[in-house]
Amino acid sequence: MSMSRRRLLVGLAAMPAAAHMVNSVRSVAAQGEYLVGAGISDVTGPAAENGMMGYSLSQQKSSGIHLRNRARAYVVVDSAGRRVAFVTADLAAIFQSVHQGVLARLATVYGGLYTEQNVSLNATHTHSACGGDSHYALYNLSILGFQEQTYNAVVTGIVEAIGRAHNNLAPGSMSIGRTELTDASANRSRVAFERNPAPDRAQFPLAIDPAVTVLRFRQGSRDVGAISWFATHGTSMTGANRLISGDNKGYASYAWEHDHAGVRYLDAAPGFVASFPQTNSGDMTPNLNLRPGSGPTENEFENTRIIGDRQFRAALRAFGSAAEQVTGGVDSRLCYVDMSTVAVAGQYTPDGRAHSTCKAAIGVSTLAGSSEDGPGVPIPEGANNLLVQALGGLDVPIPQALANAQAPKLVVLPTGVMQPYPWTPDVLPLQILRIGQLHLVAGPAEYTIVAGLRIRRTVAAELGIPLEHVLVQGYANAYSQYVTTPEEYDSQQYEGGSTLFGRYTLPAHQQEFAKLAAALRTGALPGPGPVPRDLSATQLNFQTGVVFDDPAPFKNFGDVLTQPQSSYHPLERVTVVFVTGHPKNNPRRGATFLEVQRLTGGQWIRHADDGDWATKYRWTRTLGATSTATITWDIPADTPPGTYRITHHGDWKNGLTGHITTLNGTSHTFTIT
Repeated sequence: MSMSRRRLLVGLAAMPAAAHMVNSVRSVAAQGEYLVGAGISDVTGPAAENGMMGYSLSQQKSSGIHLRNRARAYVVVDSAGRRVAFVTADLAAIFQSVHQGVLARLATVYGGLYTEQNVSLNATHTHSACGGDSHYALYNLSILGFQEQTYNAVVTGIVEAIGRAHNNLAPGSMSIGRTELTDASANRSRVAFERNPAPDRAQFPLAIDPAVTVLRFRQGSRDVGAISWFATHGTSMTGANRLISGDNKGYASYAWEHDHAGVRYLDAAPGFVASFPQTNSGDMTPNLNLRPGSGPTENEFENTRIIGDRQFRAALRAFGSAAEQVTGGVDSRLCYVDMSTVAVAGQYTPDGRAHSTCKAAIGVSTLAGSSEDGPGVPIPEGANNLLVQALGGLDVPIPQALANAQAPKLVVLPTGVMQPYPWTPDVLPLQILRIGQLHLVAGPAEYTIVAGLRIRRTVAAELGIPLEHVLVQGYANAYSQYVTTPEEYDSQQYEGGSTLFGRYTLPAHQQEFAKLAAALRTGALPGPGPVPRDLSATQLNFQTGVVFDDPAPFKNFGDVLTQPQSSYHPLERVTVVFVTGHPKNNPRRGATFLEVQRLTGGQWIRHADDGDWATKYRWTRTLGATSTATITWDIPADTPPGTYRITHHGDWKNGLTGHITTLNGTSHTFTIT
């Protein structure tokens, strides 16, 4: 990655402070085996009229918040002063643009303390977060281009989370717990799975990966966090949803953090931090009935809660029985690989012969999408897409050599040969993190369960360690769609059609991860590989911004259009409607659009906000520049009786001056009995 003169000078200026910090850390860490820290921050994008990422539906634009998106970070430092930073964010993907942006900002603050080598970023793969933060065109098509507000929210939030984990470092320990969870996932590509050899299929008798692995963090006798890996897609919420949500894994984090510590996210001091990253979830769906929004119920919100709660309960079991103490140092290796030009040795291919990868392309089955989770990329609709037109359209000839190399895929869009630059990345980061005996193989893709198994076997064999000490960490540091086994690829289901670099994509990953594992084992430093593109200066945006806001006739901003009833019982719903402005005027990252306040000791105290499961904030454009905010609160069963009110915070834009003004509204009081 290129570094500007300014960044270099800032980094050099930070070096004395960083060196002092490292010496201090080593001194403290020498008292115990590790320093550990955890932190959390907000990565929620614009709550209205921003395309969502995951289903690639142009009509799926945000129109409110159900559950705010968070980044959860953990920093581990060993007694030698080596460190790793691990981040899970409630996003559809960590795009390479975000990886580059986070590393650049970390360099300005910490110098060389946190780098691409020891920082690992991954996404939960929720399909209900804002999109537009990629620099590659394919992932911005349905969103009508690059969305700077989304990008800034994601990058700033991740850097904040790492900073909070860093600032909370203290002597501590870690332990590993394991269990199995069999009712939170189903195989959505069974036809492809069955093509794998019997020994591979025998590892997954239910055609799912039931493994739950939990890393428990303690500072002295106090639990400060947990990471719980489990494979299931973030698609409990359907493509019809318009409310920002962390989906099932977001709920699992919310449930654990509130159950454990009653954390208020708007406070600077973090409480217990619980993240639920993916592993090899490429063919794992949470829709147990193999239909969007179906399973175990027919309600997408309830499904999100149930599948999330099952992950939370399984994680609690593993957490409570985490008797395997983490021992040994921390370490990491990262290199960049041009995945479109990898010559793969025969030891990694099914037929034992050398093969190669090829330029990226997507197939017909990608357009069809996954019938179990939702539609795919809406390329046909893209004919009238302004971003597509600006990039030269879709009428791109498919080179015969590429069509042959991608066979049996029927190529419909050769993303790797698009002009003026590819629509999907080809130079990708591969990384292995070691935390004691646990090794995380971090890859920029969605790996099927058998693909993940083969990578784990390859790395475990190279390191000479048990298979259970190797996990595949998908959706890490960049995004390049799917990785299937060659046998699965041949069936050209959705996952195979979305395996960009051809039939030998997985063998290429195995080979390159084996090289990284060998470097980790021997202490060697592999070459960095080719430099990824910096496309930040080439971004286009055709999504209309906010021109101005108007209140409803004879109303002022913040006025209440619908007041609450005078009293409620638990399990009833409170609904209040306010006159408001556009949420893009101020996305309120790290703040809230609503508060449920309780009268306590003569003071109004926040009881819930837009980061709580029981609340929903919906924004609606009523006419032209006029809009409303509808706030609902489904009163939980354990809500204490008392006097409450609903407040709304927003911002409106003056059409003449462009000035943005804060607005606030407050409902009548009501009682809960």
